[in-house]
Amino acid sequence: METESEPYVRLASLRQLYQVMAEMNTARSLAETLQTVADGVVTALGYELACVNLVRPDGDLVVAAFSGNPAAEALITGRVGSRESWERRLGMGETWGDLIFIPHTEGWILDDDDVPQWYTDGPAPRFEDEWHPSDRLFAPMYTPAPPGSGGTCGELIGVLSVDRPRNGRLPGAWGREALQMYAFQAAIAISNARLRANMQRALVRLEREQQALRASEESFRQAFEYAPSGMAIAEMGGDQHGRILRTNDALCRLLGRPASAMRRYSFSDLVHPEDIGTLLRTSAEGGRAELRLGRRDGTYVWVSLRNSVVADAADGPRFLLTHVEDIEERKRRELQLAHRASHDSLTGLPNSAELRSRLSARICSRPQSTHSAAADAMDQTYGHPAFDANGHGFDYRPAGAESYDGYDHHVHTAAPEDAARDEGTKGLAVLFCDLDGFKSINDRFGHNAGDAVLIEVARRLSRAVRDGDTVARLGGDEFVILADGLGRADAADLAVRLRNEIIQPIRAEGRAVRVGASFGIGWAHCGMTADEVLKSADERMYVEKRSRPKQHRRAG
Repeated sequence: METESEPYVRLASLRQLYQVMAEMNTARSLAETLQTVADGVVTALGYELACVNLVRPDGDLVVAAFSGNPAAEALITGRVGSRESWERRLGMGETWGDLIFIPHTEGWILDDDDVPQWYTDGPAPRFEDEWHPSDRLFAPMYTPAPPGSGGTCGELIGVLSVDRPRNGRLPGAWGREALQMYAFQAAIAISNARLRANMQRALVRLEREQQALRASEESFRQAFEYAPSGMAIAEMGGDQHGRILRTNDALCRLLGRPASAMRRYSFSDLVHPEDIGTLLRTSAEGGRAELRLGRRDGTYVWVSLRNSVVADAADGPRFLLTHVEDIEERKRRELQLAHRASHDSLTGLPNSAELRSRLSARICSRPQSTHSAAADAMDQTYGHPAFDANGHGFDYRPAGAESYDGYDHHVHTAAPEDAARDEGTKGLAVLFCDLDGFKSINDRFGHNAGDAVLIEVARRLSRAVRDGDTVARLGGDEFVILADGLGRADAADLAVRLRNEIIQPIRAEGRAVRVGASFGIGWAHCGMTADEVLKSADERMYVEKRSRPKQHRRAG
């Protein structure tokens, strides 16, 4: 590049400069742009050496490109100079516009800093405007100032270091202006290259994330569709909360419903009426419940239902992912075990433990007529009774007041025989039945015949009572019937009817046998224990048995 001493600047030099600038802006990568910037200083601006020092994210500057001397390039490319040392260099020397020139007379103090540099040999200058081998010229590269900031330049992105002009002269006004303009254009090209590189990295990262997302979605789809147990996705929130959006084949097969039909329901539409409370109590986020779901044929299947919440995107809508596992077989075994624990293995009737449980559930430890002194004191203190006329309690006592057996809302069970003035009183009758002549059948025909008799007696008793009444086998040839809502005459009629059922001939081991039955009627009421109720009925049964002639007991 000619100096200002030339009468004109050759058109070829300008064309070469603009060509280099065009190449900077068309480079395909950041590394190619940086090398093009360094090469352009040598080919278009007339310097023998050029170095691009690029600002790193941590603020220090690294030698990112070098041109003009392969040996020097190998020596310093990739080396780093601290930001502090660079700021010191850019703050000293002569200011040529945006350029910084440090003459050899001052540059010696920089020999020991950590900025990577090279050394060139040559004779000392003979004239004032000649270039000395130890002269230093820097062209800082700044990003354009943001609009409205009021400044002329933005952030420092790097520094161009140049050395040894080919004509051996210090650059004149035109050379300085050209280098300054070149540094400005180089800063724009590097900024654009960085932006493109960041965009390319972002696009690559986005593509990888999308590939991972597609792979994840495909994995989820396959896991969802081909899961051996039922899966469903339902809406969460809004007017359509709980509506089923998608089901897999396993759930459709389990409920016998096509996928298109499943989308018309929510789980609350399919759950057994007795289990709706269980479903509602199940937390939407991570909840789990065991309940029954309705099949298309009207039957129900026991399932374990487990919920989890998934999001369509980071801030997207949330959905409920429901896992449905068929536990029908396990529930069946559990119910069988529970039934065996509470029922007689021979007759299938409730056993002694279940009988006492049902009886205890109906009576409490406080008699209906009891109204203790403590309750009287409570009445006087708070101005209203603790119990109403029927013995019903209410939870209006203040905190800390004495609790009365925990039956504040219990409807007390009364016995008709305790209400002589009220002929219409109904109560819980307990009929204790003992078979007459059963031992002789066991002794004469064997236990198989005896078992057949017990099974048939249980069937006849169960057939003769009302729905809701309890027929239990207490043990041996003893049975107990719990019949609620009966008066004294009703209970006596029931005992006669049951005896008439029992005394009919029974087919056992190929022969017809007959047994009789003795009944004792007791009444359950609050204030008694289950054992006291059964003992009362048992005693009355023996009174009734002894009152009948022995020869009449077998056939009643």
